Amino acid sequence: MPKNSRRLLRGIGLLCAVALGATACGGSDNDASSDKQVSSADIQSALKKGGTVTVWAWEPTLKRVAADFEKKYPKVDIKLVNAGTNNDQYKALSNAISAKKGVPDVAQIEYYALGQYALTKQITDLKAYGAEKLADSYSPGPWNSVKSGAGVYGLPMDSGPMALFYNKKVFDKYKIAVPTTWDEYVEAARKLHKADPKAYITSDAGDAGLTTSLLWQAGSHPYKVDGTKVGIDFTDAGAKKYTDTWQKLIDEKLVAPVTGWTDDWYKGLGDGTIATLPTGAWMPANFASGVKGAFGDWRVAPMPQWEKGAHTSSENGGSSLALPELGKNKELAYAFVEYANSGAGVQTRIKNGAFPATTKDLNSSSFQNTEFPYFGGQKANKVFAESAKSVPTDWKYLPYQVYSNSIFNDTVGKAYVSSTKLTAGLKSWQDASVKYGTEQGFTVEK
Repeated sequence: MPKNSRRLLRGIGLLCAVALGATACGGSDNDASSDKQVSSADIQSALKKGGTVTVWAWEPTLKRVAADFEKKYPKVDIKLVNAGTNNDQYKALSNAISAKKGVPDVAQIEYYALGQYALTKQITDLKAYGAEKLADSYSPGPWNSVKSGAGVYGLPMDSGPMALFYNKKVFDKYKIAVPTTWDEYVEAARKLHKADPKAYITSDAGDAGLTTSLLWQAGSHPYKVDGTKVGIDFTDAGAKKYTDTWQKLIDEKLVAPVTGWTDDWYKGLGDGTIATLPTGAWMPANFASGVKGAFGDWRVAPMPQWEKGAHTSSENGGSSLALPELGKNKELAYAFVEYANSGAGVQTRIKNGAFPATTKDLNSSSFQNTEFPYFGGQKANKVFAESAKSVPTDWKYLPYQVYSNSIFNDTVGKAYVSSTKLTAGLKSWQDASVKYGTEQGFTVEK
């Protein structure tokens, strides 16, 4: 690697420290490990020899997967550690990388955060382990999300093709049809709120993940990424579709100003005052555990479309398992990741409530015919599986998306609490992201 590029990457490495609140964040100089080709024979030899693999992850179904893996390979010890959820874990991971001490062998990293670790060479390109041969095993959205440039920096663990969760009991009560377009969604919001001023079509207090998912579905391409060259522009036709529609909901006070995952949010989902939730396919387990009082009231429908008759979806959430460059026992670590995300571990995780990224499982009759008692016996996986097929594959996140999301409420969030319009909020978000990227050494175009 040229010396100037190496210096730039070290500079970029600082961004995750600032974004995540860590004190420092250093990149790895150990490029050699990414270039080493690892054969199946190498991996089998490592499994016979045995050793310990430390896995940092918060995904609960991995506990059963780790136990099964240890049973199959008795000389391997999987040390599963919950180092916190998303940002908390990323902060701990960055600190460990900076200190070059205590770095796990495997780390759960969400798709939107994977790019910054790949660009700073802090995680391993899995092409050397033959990961590319698995490309056709995964649905396009998650597979595209683990790629960066020519590299493959993780294996998809789950996915979040979007759907519209709606409270059928509320919709039936007020004779509201399930919206198939976003224009119909606005009309449904008006009818619902007029019928019951305490009820809202949904809640939104400013959520970067929801906004980027809706931009994705609307065909917007705000981020362009080519190595350290980045473009940010929220003024294309897709972004206008989103702002024109969502601004109506905000101006007419048709969305509840309730932050997701709070007690008030769960209460609203439970008592019918929040009537829909456009989100990822991983949501059913959260309904079953967190909104028990509305058992049987909710159903799942395809996402409303920006153009009538279209069939376009997007992703919301989802994680990969990646190998930090400074981790050890790489062959064993990759063996575990492939087992969990491509092998027998996938079925184990599905049985325990995870939503897969593997097309074989998404298309299987047993998966699609699963009845959800919470949703009145609906075969909701059919909706999710169709959504997974309809995700455009050309979406890009910034290589410092974690930082950009952290300033969303300081920029776009003003549209929810003041006279600032969404377009102005997005411009402010764009300017702040451009400024930050430039300071970190990126070549940023507006």
